[in-house]
Amino acid sequence: MDLSNLKAAEGSVHSDNFRRGRGHGSGNGKTAGKGHKGQKARSGAPRIGFEGGQMPLYRRLPKRGFKNRNTKTIVAINISALERFDNDAVVTVDTLVEAGIVKNPRDGVKILGNGELTKKLTVSANAFSASAKEKIEALGGKTEVI
Repeated sequence: MDLSNLKAAEGSVHSDNFRRGRGHGSGNGKTAGKGHKGQKARSGAPRIGFEGGQMPLYRRLPKRGFKNRNTKTIVAINISALERFDNDAVVTVDTLVEAGIVKNPRDGVKILGNGELTKKLTVSANAFSASAKEKIEALGGKTEVI
């Protein structure tokens, strides 16, 4: 059992196209599931988050910073991590995941130039730093931007 397998119990979820207030023969007539009187029985009941005129929680708490909706999470790998591959190997994001260097590639993988590389490799990734590209190509390897 995990979060991806969760679903509502059989019979607990009702469809939204149920017609309320269509007579007592329908099983939901008269007050149409709203009970008797009170604010929530009437039209124009307060919106979600309304606290009876008290300053609502979402307005009491301070807002901080800026959350960019278009940001990308790039995983950075140093060139020294590519040393475990064989000479003339083709290194892709999939092979990095298989080798255990990258656990979750997220929005992309960038190769950084920290460390030393002694093997000729063909590396395809989402981005390369200038020094990483220089080191890979100095050994006769290739860099391909996906």
